[in-house]
Amino acid sequence: MAAVISPEHPGSPDATALIAELDAHLEPLYPSESRHGFSVQKLIADSVAFFVIRESDAPAGCGGIKLFGTEYGEVKRMCVRPAFRGVGLAKLLLEHLRLYEQVGFQRIPPFGPYRDDPVSRCYEKRI
Repeated sequence: MAAVISPEHPGSPDATALIAELDAHLEPLYPSESRHGFSVQKLIADSVAFFVIRESDAPAGCGGIKLFGTEYGEVKRMCVRPAFRGVGLAKLLLEHLRLYEQVGFQRIPPFGPYRDDPVSRCYEKRI
């Protein structure tokens, strides 16, 4: 069965489980000041377009995009569960979110709250 990406409320059981797993994975890797992940409540409050990717009906990963007008967007809470890695699901998610270099986005220096964060990656699409 092919992977299926569908819009999902960030507060759904599958979405919250994926976000919790992502938080648990990132916590030991980065200091708290370098983790800018939105909570479920912030995803909802900021109207982040959120999606879950499923493989054979199993929730395999998630990702959202917060748009800032038509100028740029930020990928939020993107992850793929370890059991589903290496088969292209992250690429499918990024292509779905339309924030990927192959569709015209270019890497730029970090800005705003990410300016001093050495692990942030920022992109924009020049029109």
